Amino acid sequence: MTNSDVVRAWVERYIAASRSNDEAEIAALFTPDAVYLTGPFDTPRHGRDAIASGWLEDRDEPGDWSFTYEVVATDPIGVVEGRTTYSDGTYANIWLIDLDETGSVARAFTEYYMSGNSG
Repeated sequence: MTNSDVVRAWVERYIAASRSNDEAEIAALFTPDAVYLTGPFDTPRHGRDAIASGWLEDRDEPGDWSFTYEVVATDPIGVVEGRTTYSDGTYANIWLIDLDETGSVARAFTEYYMSGNSG
């Protein structure tokens, strides 16, 4: 499995967790001491329990969005360029994903996003 395949597999699990909003599925994406930033200057969520709880507080409802992406870098961290489309607009995304040695859980995750809506 290539580094791109490892990052892609993690992203696919992230998308599945976003569709299910299942707390255990969300938590399984992260190490116990992971750090999740919803933006580069936002207060980080520390630990998988805080990450899952914050995710569910800010969750998107299934069927209200679609997401397409491309893995653009994998060393030393995964970098994903994505596009999230909601019924009321589109966002461009850049994700920074620091996976552990197994490649199955993230130690750190930061998302940058920008509205593609004019006005």
